[in-house]
Amino acid sequence: MSLFKRVMGGVLGLFVIVFLGGFILPSTVHVERSLAIHARPTDIYPLVSDLTQWSSWSPWAKMDPNMVLTVAGTDVGQTMHWQSEDPMVGTGTQEITALTSPSEVKTHLDFGTQGQAEAAFKLTPQDDDTLVVWSLDTDLRAGVPLLMQPLSTYFRFVIDSAVGQDYETGLANLKTIIEQ
Repeated sequence: MSLFKRVMGGVLGLFVIVFLGGFILPSTVHVERSLAIHARPTDIYPLVSDLTQWSSWSPWAKMDPNMVLTVAGTDVGQTMHWQSEDPMVGTGTQEITALTSPSEVKTHLDFGTQGQAEAAFKLTPQDDDTLVVWSLDTDLRAGVPLLMQPLSTYFRFVIDSAVGQDYETGLANLKTIIEQ
């Protein structure tokens, strides 16, 4: 057998192993960041529980000031749709699924063919501060076309640092606004 055929066979075999490995790896991911803000939960809650307020502190609004943002409704069921030419911002919809004033906000995110996720804010009083925890839970295969699922699953190795960094920026923006 020629060297070329061996090399091509090895490359093809490696591709098949990596592709199938994407189906074997766990597909669920949890990202979480927290920050203490010197304020009461009742001071913070209005900014995280009303999607019309998000553009004032959202890291993605700052990434693309030309993003088209539409918010409809109020309270549970309120939705925000965004559309951006910036691939770091993208296009999607967020809907508030649960509100527990002034301690918790839960939302559902839909990124179209890039998947879906559940996000939450928890506000916990701590002495004179409030610990704000922002989390994201997703199944990287859910809503993704079958042949893209292995690639999507490998994204689990970078999602914590990518989304986590944006969450840290958003929490810092929120802290700046609240503590002014």
